[in-house]
Amino acid sequence: MSRVLVTGAAGFLGSHLCDALLARGEEVIGVDNFSTGRPENLAVARAHRAFVLLEQDVCNPLAVSGELDAVCHLASPASPADYLRLPLETLRAGSRGTETAIALAAEHGARFVLASTSEVYGNPLVHPQPETYWGNVNPIGPRSVYDEAKRFAEALTAAYARTGCLNAGIARIFNTYGPRLRPGDGRVVSNFVAQALAGEPLTVYGEGTQTRSFCYVEDLVDGLVRMIDAEVLGPVNLGNAVEVTVLELAQCVLELTGSTSRIVHRPLPADDPTRRRPDVARASELLGWKASVSLREGLARTIQWWARATATAQ
Repeated sequence: MSRVLVTGAAGFLGSHLCDALLARGEEVIGVDNFSTGRPENLAVARAHRAFVLLEQDVCNPLAVSGELDAVCHLASPASPADYLRLPLETLRAGSRGTETAIALAAEHGARFVLASTSEVYGNPLVHPQPETYWGNVNPIGPRSVYDEAKRFAEALTAAYARTGCLNAGIARIFNTYGPRLRPGDGRVVSNFVAQALAGEPLTVYGEGTQTRSFCYVEDLVDGLVRMIDAEVLGPVNLGNAVEVTVLELAQCVLELTGSTSRIVHRPLPADDPTRRRPDVARASELLGWKASVSLREGLARTIQWWARATATAQ
């Protein structure tokens, strides 16, 4: 048994990571200030004796007594609606919050894993995106608060690792979906599923020809756990290598829900990437990892969960 601290524990991805670690017998310390995370996401984790929650901002010093084997830094607003609403908090989570989490890991001699993002590639000029690509990011655009926060977090993690005082790993996470996505968070899967089940029009920005690669949360968490166990700095892309257009995603959601909702088009947001697909060769080679859940299967599971959660809330 080891002891792992997860920042952003009440978030969509953080809560699933906590559950996976607990399921394999780890002790888990969750950290969250609930600015975007939800208490109900931790219902499974809180049922475990091996889980402890620290309700605090990751930008404040983290005091943990006893041994600590790993620190996983996931704390940050991650959906467009959240980081556009909380721009300064997003920048602080990527800068001050990352250094606080690194300091804790270094103090305990723990493995540090940074949850970075495919957003560091911006609107990519190279396709698919390998980890060697430096990206094409607008540093002052509306999305920059998230993009640049994560780019700085990567730079900080790599600098500490080069000093020899930190065993670190950087995971670049591509679009992820699944149960516990929050209604109204602005992510395309949650938007489409919520709209389809409510019989509302599905909002597609632009012509819908822009592409994304969608990874089911179970697969993504498996990749993160492998990063915890590895001695790999990276960065390592974690994502599904199957590329679909946003319009194809909308049509798939309509088919799986049986919804008669129509598709409506709205103007593209500023700096919206036109293509996004990970090169996952490094993840396969270094972690023995690849996504296995198909988009149709993952969407079906997500829709079933969403329908149950909506019915319970009513």
